[in-house]
Amino acid sequence: MNKSPGNIRRRPRAAGFSLIEMLAVIVLIGIVAGIVVQQVGKNVDKGKWGAGKAAVGRLAGDIDAYALDNGSPPARLEDLITKPGNARNWQGPYAKESDLKDPFGHAFQYKAPGEHGDFDITFLGKDGQAGGDGVNADYGNWQ
Repeated sequence: MNKSPGNIRRRPRAAGFSLIEMLAVIVLIGIVAGIVVQQVGKNVDKGKWGAGKAAVGRLAGDIDAYALDNGSPPARLEDLITKPGNARNWQGPYAKESDLKDPFGHAFQYKAPGEHGDFDITFLGKDGQAGGDGVNADYGNWQ
């Protein structure tokens, strides 16, 4: 049998991905993952802001309990944890030390007497600074 160049059978090439195709897919996966992480991060911050708002309400309840027992709100938030010298009927602790910080790790702002009532508690949001909007917005117990 005479094998001429026209009669040579070629094996089919194995199917698969080239290096360029694999790199393109990896880059696309990275872009999608980056977008997902960014969106999840925003939702976490929104959740923490909502938790901070709820914590203001709980802390206001703790201060009300202190005031009922002692006749007036505490001079400072730490008085909810340790008995101050002027508390004649202290029944505490009224709060835990962790309750005095917001979900972002900043201390709640407290003023007694307050501008809006017997006491003011202010949650300063993610940035821990007065003012702002979104997750950086302030929230007070009078709102």
